Amino acid sequence: MRIFVLIFNAHTDNEGIHTIRVGDRNKILMFESEDDALRFALMLEAQDFPTPTVEAIDSEEIKEFCESANYGWEIVPENSDLVIPPEINVEQPDWQSDAATDEADENALETEQVPPAAETEFSDSELADIRRKLEGLL
Repeated sequence: MRIFVLIFNAHTDNEGIHTIRVGDRNKILMFESEDDALRFALMLEAQDFPTPTVEAIDSEEIKEFCESANYGWEIVPENSDLVIPPEINVEQPDWQSDAATDEADENALETEQVPPAAETEFSDSELADIRRKLEGLL
């Protein structure tokens, strides 16, 4: 059966698949619907997660990968309840290289002068209103 998964750095040497941490184990979500996978990817992006690519793949191939990596898996049926990404993400994804981590640390040091929340472009109520409107689009 063809399903859809989220891939980071697709078609590169540093490719990684999106997983959700459940206890001490990773779980891969396999979407039956490409639209559902795209919605989930957009929600990840809204959480400042790196933008994933939605890729079609055979479910048996993913199941074999899960067994070899000791990952769990879950099929998300088409038109099922909206799957929402967890609010907390891992600090360093497994697919992120040490060089990328070092670069990210350097960039974090350079950008520590972020304005306080009171000086941002939108108030908390405006951001909440924008978020509700975006969620309404899904």
